[in-house]
Amino acid sequence: MNKKFTFIDLFAGIGGFRIAMEKLGGECVFSSEIDKEAIKTYSVNFNDIPYGDITLESVKLKIPKHFDILCAGFPCQSFSIAGKKMGFNETRGTLFFDVATIIKNHQPKAFFLENVKGLVSHDKGNTLKTILNVLREDLNYYVPDPQLINAKNFGLPQNRERIFIVGFHKSIYHSEFTYPKPTNIKTCIADIKEKSVVNTKYYLSTAYLNTLKRHKERHQAKGNGFGYEIKQDTDIANTIVVGGMGRERNLIIDNRITDYTPTTKIKGEVNREGIRRMTPREWARLQGFPESFKITVSDTAAYKQFGNSVAIPAISATAKNIIQYIFTGELYERK
Repeated sequence: MNKKFTFIDLFAGIGGFRIAMEKLGGECVFSSEIDKEAIKTYSVNFNDIPYGDITLESVKLKIPKHFDILCAGFPCQSFSIAGKKMGFNETRGTLFFDVATIIKNHQPKAFFLENVKGLVSHDKGNTLKTILNVLREDLNYYVPDPQLINAKNFGLPQNRERIFIVGFHKSIYHSEFTYPKPTNIKTCIADIKEKSVVNTKYYLSTAYLNTLKRHKERHQAKGNGFGYEIKQDTDIANTIVVGGMGRERNLIIDNRITDYTPTTKIKGEVNREGIRRMTPREWARLQGFPESFKITVSDTAAYKQFGNSVAIPAISATAKNIIQYIFTGELYERK
């Protein structure tokens, strides 16, 4: 896998795609991101400041004319499908439209799109149907059926399903593309847990813990499953998500704490059960980020960034297949 290739990194976040692609020999020739805190993290780790809003024509003009692969973890948005034509024009005003426009104008050898599992059922399936129709019919790319890929099948202790959509320029179609098979490397929370005692601020207060317990009991009484969850070292994490109860769904037990003096303003005292939130570094490990990855933003921003990022080993395994597909076999026109 020493074949060099170029790629662009759209909706770059903190660079999960970029880490995977560079590890495979790729060179990032353009990146775009609008979140200011994510840009800080991206810049400090890659020494490269992403361009801003990709919907702006002035930003699109910065994209090199030629590159091999377009990478994008674009947000999911509803399309206008009043005309039921399910085509390019129905996507106007959405961020997918900008992705499609770039593919149309630059004709990369391949693209690699990632989105939430909910895209499958979004707007009763019409959103995905429109996306595939645009890529296949309007842009004339070979697009195999999208695949739901779970991070837990690629060596990460996190149950995280995401939809992967890949496509290839008609000039390089030579056989059916296959997504990577699970590696079946078993890992658990113990593998990503901090090796030393963490700051007391990550431990829940007794007052907050009691609030969570009462909240869960109320929901269970109504037959709802909402609430916090405490994971054992031998478990794998629930999907890490931004906002709401995202951190509380992956509480862990860590009895190594010795100093129960609060380091932040809390109601009550630090709980004596050893129950704490995972740290941002532990979330980074759940997504496959290397230990060398710098976290220089606040915890709140870091949780958001890793929760929004991609599972790097799953991206890497799929990207490897994409690169092999591009650079093997005789290139010929798709029949």
